[in-house]
Amino acid sequence: MPARMTSGILMLSLASLSLAMLASADTPKAAAKAAPTAAKAAPTDAELIKSAMSAAPAAVGKNATIVAMEADGKMRTLRKGTNGFTCMPDNPATPGPDPMCADANAMEWIHAWVGHKTPTAGKVGLMYMLEGGTDASNTDPYAEKPTTENHWIKTGPHVMVVGADASFYSQYPKAADPDTSVPYIMWAGTPYQHVMAPVK
Repeated sequence: MPARMTSGILMLSLASLSLAMLASADTPKAAAKAAPTAAKAAPTDAELIKSAMSAAPAAVGKNATIVAMEADGKMRTLRKGTNGFTCMPDNPATPGPDPMCADANAMEWIHAWVGHKTPTAGKVGLMYMLEGGTDASNTDPYAEKPTTENHWIKTGPHVMVVGADASFYSQYPKAADPDTSVPYIMWAGTPYQHVMAPVK
């Protein structure tokens, strides 16, 4: 189940990587610059596992299932876990470090988001991104790049609480341009609203 759910979000990451590679090949000069990057050796399983585990506290990461996507888009389980969490390594196609570790409920929430479906209400989940996260729109769950209207934000290390009911989220700020140094609601007013809580 976790591998199937994870495949959707990682497929989006793979698509982003493909688009970035196509864009960089528009000119011979850009292609020449991209060549050394393309020639870089793929990370080893040990490196992928280390990256994935860095998303969560050590006690969580060491017992989590670790998954990664193959070049053909298929999901591969690098290590089976025992604590109900699934961790994914950093996506090299994104601007910053973004390994993620999520419990079973959060994985269901991710699956709903990727599938443009409404998550199950009241099924609370927890996600760790202790290495930080790729910058994103605070108002549009599907924005791919910053615009003058989509309130692009920068996030550092944080945890997320997803799947809670509206009364829980009403306790936190919902500004489109939030103070990211305190807990706030991301994607407020959408089915995917969730708490973003910064951590050191």
